[in-house]
Amino acid sequence: MTELSRAINASDEEIERALQHAHLPSLINVLVHLTGDATLLDKSIKPLPMTIGGTPPPYPEEIENRIRKLALETLIHGRDHGFEDHPVEESLLLEMINFITGVELTEEYIPYALDELNIAPVAKEQPLDSSKANDFHVAIVGGGMSGLLAGIRMQELGVQYTIFEKNADVGGTWYENRYPGCRVDSPNHVYSYSFKPKDWPQHFSDQNTLLGYFQETADEYGLRDHIRFETEVSSLRYDTDTSTWNIEVNGPNGAESVVANAVIAATGQLNRPKMPDIAGVEDFQGDWFHSAEWDHSVSMAGKRVGIIGTGASAFQFTPEVVKEASDVTVFMRTPPWVATNPIYHEYITEEVHWLLNQVPYYQSWFRFNMFWTSGEGLLSFARCDDSWNDNIQSVSPANQKLREILTKGIETHLEGRPDLIEKLTPWYPPAAKRMLIDNGHYYRSLKQDHVRVVGDPIDKINQTGLQTSSGEQFDFDVIVYGTGFSASKILFPMRIYGRDGKELRETWDEDPRAYLGVTMPNYPNFFCLYGPNTNIVVNGSIIFFSECEMHYVSKCLRHLLENGYAAMDCREEPFKDYNEEIDASSLKMAWGASKVNAWYKNANGRVTQNWPGSLVEFWHQMRELNPDDYEFFEANEKMVGTAGLEPATT
Repeated sequence: MTELSRAINASDEEIERALQHAHLPSLINVLVHLTGDATLLDKSIKPLPMTIGGTPPPYPEEIENRIRKLALETLIHGRDHGFEDHPVEESLLLEMINFITGVELTEEYIPYALDELNIAPVAKEQPLDSSKANDFHVAIVGGGMSGLLAGIRMQELGVQYTIFEKNADVGGTWYENRYPGCRVDSPNHVYSYSFKPKDWPQHFSDQNTLLGYFQETADEYGLRDHIRFETEVSSLRYDTDTSTWNIEVNGPNGAESVVANAVIAATGQLNRPKMPDIAGVEDFQGDWFHSAEWDHSVSMAGKRVGIIGTGASAFQFTPEVVKEASDVTVFMRTPPWVATNPIYHEYITEEVHWLLNQVPYYQSWFRFNMFWTSGEGLLSFARCDDSWNDNIQSVSPANQKLREILTKGIETHLEGRPDLIEKLTPWYPPAAKRMLIDNGHYYRSLKQDHVRVVGDPIDKINQTGLQTSSGEQFDFDVIVYGTGFSASKILFPMRIYGRDGKELRETWDEDPRAYLGVTMPNYPNFFCLYGPNTNIVVNGSIIFFSECEMHYVSKCLRHLLENGYAAMDCREEPFKDYNEEIDASSLKMAWGASKVNAWYKNANGRVTQNWPGSLVEFWHQMRELNPDDYEFFEANEKMVGTAGLEPATT
């Protein structure tokens, strides 16, 4: 369905009521499409560039009334007579982008917007000639968000594939993380596939809703027929004689070996729970577990509960534990920065649902606004300014301004508790660690009389609880570890042996590197999704990154097969140059400049996780393959078929 073919089904009164809930900049861009009137892009009413820490002030009443009146007339006419087609030229599209962001952007955003917003038909790549793809098979490791995406793209390319998933169902992190309060912290209208919008019930959906979305995706695209569930890949070894990967897997029928021409690793960075390096964990006689392995058989009602950690997961489950437990102690190493978003737990209103589903172009511009205000538009606040003297608390004037906004939020939510304000105000620059999103829910839970926040380091765990470095003993019935994941151990615990027989862990140690975050020298036809230095910091959507990466992987496989090659291997020089650029750019960002501990860094302090550029820069770098970056190999023997790769019956 094209945007202009949307059928509006509502009375005049219903349309008018819905328009009172419209995001005005998005609505104005919709009117430019529907009326052709570019004068509506009045720069005197452009939105504020940043909306973090609160909602922007309203527009003058006269302007709001005028725009909503025009929108009402336009939608009623379109409902009764159909909408006229007013093509948007690229120069006008850039004006519309600048209008909705409130800043002057460059032409690099035009191709991204055309592709993302469905404003103009984008040519889809055709499947490969079957004669070129018939004997080529791709093994995809992981059935989470990225693995499902990889399967969809392989179907579009016309390449055979099998997905190996260690769990009993799809969903990845949303299947595994089932702790109370679990939800996404990116707006769902960007945390979703660009090709599969959904009528989300909330702005930031919970775990069950997200799991359902990915299960629905697997069903809709027929992916389950290609998935071997409860099957974990243990090792991969490249065979130079056949240009194939020999893969060891463990499944319901035990260990077995399979063969594939290429491998796409879609295991993610945050899938292996990390327990703290504290003596005595096994000595505790009460119930204990990691948040990613939540034991729902353990009741918190009336219990004394110790929570270790204040990161993203603990931030969400702590308020739920506080509701039930009789006594809660939170052990904090480093307080997080928290951006206030009043709608974090809110449901989307009926009127906004109507706008998103029935008004042409509204969902597209609403999504672009989320792309900007939740990620791209915030990046400038994380960049270092060389002339700024204070790199301890902030890294630039903009970063200092952000610090003041966030500090004000802490003081507002913790009013009346100066002890908590002092403990929970971070000393380091905003964006140096993962920033969290909330509406005050977390801070309100910490103000409860039966909750205590402890900043003293934990010395050891013992039979009845734990002891801090000050010697104080805390006794508990339950201990919950919200201590995150082994982020630097990307692809762990798989053993991956390359052309020269060298195992990837030996090559990387805990310093993972890749070219474009996707390929590594010595490991032909091996591609990573959500690989080294492809994580995001100031929000945005990791799905955006995976889609960019899969576009690039598809380009690689297309070039490989159309030219009759058996394998491709990243050259050392572009790999080295790229990582030098990444390292230099990381030092210019808050997370690279600050000395604060963060899971973004390895043991040596190098940033191994994060992408230091803009989202649109990442989009552009993944659009085309440069064959000069790779060495290509002819087939030494006939390419293998699909023996051993058929999915298990589910």
